[in-house]
Amino acid sequence: MKLSTMTQMTVDGVMQGNGHADPEELAGGFVRDGWAMGVFADDTGDFITETYQRADAFLFGRRTYEMFQRTWGTNEQMRAHPIGVALNEAPKYVASNTIREPTWNNTTLLSGDITKAVRDLKGAPGAEIQVHGSGALIRWLLSRDLIDELTLLTVPVILGQGTRLLPDAGIDVALELVEARIDAKGVIVQVYRPAGRPEYRPNRPH
Repeated sequence: MKLSTMTQMTVDGVMQGNGHADPEELAGGFVRDGWAMGVFADDTGDFITETYQRADAFLFGRRTYEMFQRTWGTNEQMRAHPIGVALNEAPKYVASNTIREPTWNNTTLLSGDITKAVRDLKGAPGAEIQVHGSGALIRWLLSRDLIDELTLLTVPVILGQGTRLLPDAGIDVALELVEARIDAKGVIVQVYRPAGRPEYRPNRPH
């Protein structure tokens, strides 16, 4: 299966609290949540929904899994939404060494050798396994060349606080642009494929 990611982020790269902040985030001092609520034009909202609907399976980190379970997994109105239907019907995998017994239906816990577990998932029948949110997991997957496609939805706001998708220091990755557009509300949608390591041509004095 192709492993793809979809991330909603601000212009300054923050992905935290796009819908709401959980108690763990609020305890850490993050208060600028909800910045992505109502900001997508209809075509981008449809694009997000259709992306979820085409998934054969979902892969989560611990925090995003628990947040999605509390919302898409238990709220009846959200469960009835096409995204909720997709999430509740499809197999879900959570990479965690702290969750012991996941209670959301169709969930499999990945622990131990996560790299092998993800490679096995990618080799399983099906077209696409998706990662939504789960910033720490995305960074980990990128560092191991396990991501096949990244979709970034950049909301026109500078948040000034919060966890960014990419750290100040990390792996370098060249990207091939597959698709790009701007919706009527100024949200930029970009789809990339990792393309190895960047080429560097430093212009330095000898």
